[in-house]
Order: sequence, then structure tokens, then C-alpha cells
Amino acid sequence: MSLRNRAKQIFVANRSLLVFFGLMMVFRSALADWMLVPTGSMNPTIVEGDRILVNKVAYGLRIPFTTVRLTKGDDPQRGDIVIFPSPKDGTTLVKRVIGLPGEIVEMRDERLFINGTAIEYAATAQDDADLPQATRATHHAFASENLGERPHPIMTLPARPAARTFGPVHVPDGEYLVLGDNRDNSADSRYIGFIQRNTIVGRAFGVAYSLDADRWYRPRFDRTFTTLR
Repeated sequence: MSLRNRAKQIFVANRSLLVFFGLMMVFRSALADWMLVPTGSMNPTIVEGDRILVNKVAYGLRIPFTTVRLTKGDDPQRGDIVIFPSPKDGTTLVKRVIGLPGEIVEMRDERLFINGTAIEYAATAQDDADLPQATRATHHAFASENLGERPHPIMTLPARPAARTFGPVHVPDGEYLVLGDNRDNSADSRYIGFIQRNTIVGRAFGVAYSLDADRWYRPRFDRTFTTLR
């Protein structure tokens, strides 16, 4: 049997499986996806080992495997957790939208100001059991940050050198200022600049499942199918 006939036979025998995988790739490229989070830049909202779910049509339907959008979709909103490639090296990053196009954003000793108005913060008793052991062993503190009607927890690491003050800066049209919830351990707009809207891949909306590397990759059932906020 010739190589060509053999290849044809294999294709026919596995056609359904190949079609399934093809459709799955299209689905993950253009509609929805899941991704593993390897770093702690979004602690405590997202922890290392989380497999997060991403809505890729939230900001417009794209042609699969391209950055070309067929529809405009919604604009990213303050508080959205967005996925995008780093403008520095292309690494996929997960951050929270803080500043919208045209706004003035400033940070003074960890406290955010948007258009001159201070963001409200409150003490919170956040559980740190899901954080990696090395992070729990480091001095850390939690607070609730109220971005309009979307309060969420943030974490600070007081002993770690970080850019705790910046600006004021003006967010250009068509771009966004993003920060990690782990404010003192995040490569965000303080270091990589503003993020263009057309590079934002999608919005993270939940955790599918989570594995704890400190405990032999034991499942964290308390994080399975939870909603991100």
C-alpha cells in the first residue's frame, strides 16, 4: 500500500476525531478557552494552579487564529479581568482593568486615584489557605478595593520592593491601564505600559478547577467552578 493510500485510510478511519479536534481548536481560538495560571500576580483573586475560563467573544467575535475582529463587542469595563499578550515579550498575561481611555490615573502609596477621586478601600479578612506556602510565609496584607460597584480583594507585600506610587498618567484613547491584584508582585502597566484594546483576547470569568502544587497537585475543590469578581 502506498504512503498516500495509507494516509487516506488513516484519515477516513479517524475522520470524526479529527473533525472534533478541529472544531475544538476553532472554539478555543475564537469563542472560549481555558488557561493555566502559573504566577501569583493576581493573588488572592486567582492563585497559582487555577485553570481559568475565558470568554473570547466578550470584546468582539474574531476570525479564528487571527486578531481580526468581525464584531466590535463590548468595551472592557473597569474591574474586568482581561487576557492579553505582553507588549514586551508576547507572554500571555492576566490583569484587572483599572483605567479607561481618557482617564487620569494615579497611585499614592498603594492607594488609587481616578480622575482625582480616591478609590475606597476597606479591611477584609481574606483566607490565605489557597496561596502557595512561600507566599503565606511572606508578610502580606489584604484589603477590599471598591472599583465602582465591583469590590474585589487585593494583596500587598510590604517588605517587597515595588512601584507603590506613580502618575498621574493620562490613559490614551483606545488603550487601558491594567494592574494585578497582587499589587507588589505584578508586571502590569506600571512596567509594560498601557494595553491596546485590539490586543485584549478576552475576559476571564471563572475557575474551572485548581491544583495545589505544594500538596502534590491535590485538587482545590473549594475553587472548582467558582466565579471571578
